[in-house]
Amino acid sequence: MIRLAIQKSGRLSEDSLSLIRECGIGFSSASSKLKTEATNFPLEILFLRDDDIPGYVQDGVADLGIVGQNVLVEAGLPELEIEPLGFSKCRLSLAVPRGQAYAAVADLQGKNIATSYPRILGEYLAGEGVRAQLHTISGSVEIAPSIGLADAICDIVSSGSTLLSNGLREVETVFRSEAVLIANRQLAPDKQQLLEQLRFRMQAVRRARRNKYILLNAPAAALDAVKALLPGIKAPTVTPLAEEGWVSVQSVVNEDDFWHITDQLKAVGAEGILVLPIEKMIS
Repeated sequence: MIRLAIQKSGRLSEDSLSLIRECGIGFSSASSKLKTEATNFPLEILFLRDDDIPGYVQDGVADLGIVGQNVLVEAGLPELEIEPLGFSKCRLSLAVPRGQAYAAVADLQGKNIATSYPRILGEYLAGEGVRAQLHTISGSVEIAPSIGLADAICDIVSSGSTLLSNGLREVETVFRSEAVLIANRQLAPDKQQLLEQLRFRMQAVRRARRNKYILLNAPAAALDAVKALLPGIKAPTVTPLAEEGWVSVQSVVNEDDFWHITDQLKAVGAEGILVLPIEKMIS
């Protein structure tokens, strides 16, 4: 049995549970539970405060964890990271009141800044040669300027709507973050094997999310041009159609490239283009 700690509520928790389910692992996730055991994989899930997860993994209370990179670095334990997971992306940014003049980070010299991330912010400001007074606040950082506690804030930003609603504007990106898988560095061999099995499943799910399966019909005369656009994992699958002079082509396309490639495929004569989601993608 291997123990995995995740955030007990919020977007990161939801995304983590979704990933685990897509890995084919079944479990019950009642909101009142602090832990649950998987039904078809030797895994126990612990629901914890995100700030506590790096410490619990470091101490061996949990074997693994899914946590925001910002939390991990702020805890001073970046060496626990195994791999990024590609979801729950956000940024740690500096923000000032909308009416306050701001040209560069040097304008914060000697200012008061409220944040929940004094380690990350302190290292950033030191790298910029700026000395400021940091006030550590555990929550509701965005209210600090309006009550006279700080001249600026440094906080996690996703859409920026919270800053706008509190009369603030984002001026600098300090740190970019996403969910990461972390692990205790002294796992027993049996737990290390379970970690590798879990990573294998997670990687298959993540590859599938980033790619689409594409099917199309094309003139045989245009096959070389189509193949040049669709290299696939090794090479596209090509099948003759009942209509002479035409072929069916099947391949995999990265989602980021899909629309650009589709326009090029149409330009060389491709027709009947179908795009399907991929559930798992194992290399």
